[in-house]
Amino acid sequence: MKPLLVLSSVLAIAANTAFADDGAKSAVLQEENKVFENVMGPINFANAYGSRETGPHGTFGQFPANFETPEHTHSHSYRAIVLKGQMTNPFNGEENAPVMGPGSYWAVAAGEAHSTACVSDTPCEFFMYSDSAFDFAPTE
Repeated sequence: MKPLLVLSSVLAIAANTAFADDGAKSAVLQEENKVFENVMGPINFANAYGSRETGPHGTFGQFPANFETPEHTHSHSYRAIVLKGQMTNPFNGEENAPVMGPGSYWAVAAGEAHSTACVSDTPCEFFMYSDSAFDFAPTE
């Protein structure tokens, strides 16, 4: 699937599931203008809209090839869509979690233990969005 088609799908889902009339200003963020910053270890984030530190946001994420986060939880739920690579998101120690390619979607409920992984030999990119700030609390 072409990245532009996937991104269009991501934005359509985000627009239809959250922020129905949030006063957002019309805007465009082109691929070449995304600014990724390292947030922890090898994980990079780039803001699309809002602020993941304080409230509602849309954020692009990058994981290196064959990388998995430690099991963790979040204070608030979020949703995400795979843009590049192949990812898994096992919940509560789940074995054999489904492999998600570009265009695949996952959601994480507040407080649910999970890990997120890039299981491809190429780096992964995803888009996540939430009505609330983003945090990360390891379970161990």
